[in-house]
Amino acid sequence: MCTRFVYHGNDMITGFNFDIDLSAWKHKVIMDEERFYIGILRPDGTYHSYHGVNKNGNVGTLLYVHGNPGGEYQASPDCMTIADLTEEFIKGQITFDDALQLVRDKKITYAPDATMQALLSDIHGRVLIIEPGLGYREEHKKYSLITNYSLIDPESTKNYIVPGDDRYERALQLLDCCGNDFSVSNAYTLLHAVRQEGAWATRVSFVYSAKEQAVYYVENNRFEHITKYVFP
Repeated sequence: MCTRFVYHGNDMITGFNFDIDLSAWKHKVIMDEERFYIGILRPDGTYHSYHGVNKNGNVGTLLYVHGNPGGEYQASPDCMTIADLTEEFIKGQITFDDALQLVRDKKITYAPDATMQALLSDIHGRVLIIEPGLGYREEHKKYSLITNYSLIDPESTKNYIVPGDDRYERALQLLDCCGNDFSVSNAYTLLHAVRQEGAWATRVSFVYSAKEQAVYYVENNRFEHITKYVFP
C-alpha cells in the first residue's frame, strides 16, 4: 500500500506515503549529498533506493500492484525490471528522457520477487507512469496521482481493491480543490488524510519541494515531527 502524487503549481511538489509490512521488508531512511531515499534491504545486503529523490529533482517511487502475466520477470537483454529502471532514475544515472526512451525500446517487467508499478517525475513536473505488462503514460499537467491499482487498465486490478480503500478518491478530491499556491503544508495535509495504520501502516512520508530543493519527512505517522533535509 502506498500513495504518490505530483503537483505542479508555483512550486513543483511531490509527496509519497510509504506503507509497508515490517514482517516482509526491512527499510531505513538514508541521506547523502546526492539522494534522499527509503532504503529497502535486499538479499545482496544493500539498502536499495527504490523510493527517493535525487538532488537533480528526479523523484521515483515503486508501488505494489497485483501482477499480470504480461509483466512477469524475464532474464533477457530486451527486458528491464521496473526496480532497476526506478533505481537508476533516482541515482541520476538516467534522465527523464532516458527513462522514456527505455520504456519505448525495452519490455519493462516486474522484479523476480515483487510486482510493482512506478511513478517517475522530474524537476519540471513531467510524470511517467509505468505499469509492467500494461504499458506507460507520460503526463505534464496540474497534478498526477497513483496508489496500488492500475491507471492504464483499471479493470485489470478492479477486483483487488480492498473494501474501504478509497485513498485514491480522497486524494483526488483534495488535489482537485488546490490552486497554484499548493505548498508543503498542503501536501502533508493530503498525506495525513490518506495515511494507513495496522500491518501495512505508513512508515515514512516525504514531500519534496523543487523550489527549495528540500525534502520534508516523517516516520511512523508522527506528523507532528517533520524533519527537513536540504540538498547541499
